[in-house]
Amino acid sequence: MSNEELITILENRFINNKEMHKDINWNDVLKRFNDNVLCSLKYMEETGGEPDVIKYDKDKDKYVYCDTSVESPIGRRSLCYDKEALESRKSSKPSSDIISEAIKYNVKILDEEDYKFLQSLGSFDLKSSSWIMTPIEIRKQGGALFGDKKYDRTFIYHNGAETYYSNRGFRVLLKI
Repeated sequence: MSNEELITILENRFINNKEMHKDINWNDVLKRFNDNVLCSLKYMEETGGEPDVIKYDKDKDKYVYCDTSVESPIGRRSLCYDKEALESRKSSKPSSDIISEAIKYNVKILDEEDYKFLQSLGSFDLKSSSWIMTPIEIRKQGGALFGDKKYDRTFIYHNGAETYYSNRGFRVLLKI
């Protein structure tokens, strides 16, 4: 996908989802694009995240792009939490882990606050779930957090960091 094709997709999504980013002007967002930003957004798009602007952080003067696909991005599923968890698996290792993937593409995994904010904008992960950043004290004990939405309510759960499932992926955001 070329940068021009990506920008057209992002602009159309921005126009079609105005309720997600009221009072934000597309041209202001467009001015923030550079090669690094487009590389990260291309990763988000090509893995099924359907990135869109979800807010403007006035304090940091940053627009926040986030995965807005209804379900956890299909191209980012079946991964364990981090490299330590990946290495601890004796068999049936997944191809990678979510922390390594996020670092590679210069994006940030949603934390619990980010995830709950995204869920306040709509209904996401009704049939899937998404890993979220896990506090160090939980990770040190072998666990990791994930979330989904059921019964019109956002739930945050825990699982072993080494686990992976075909319906669990991870969502990311990018501040530009």
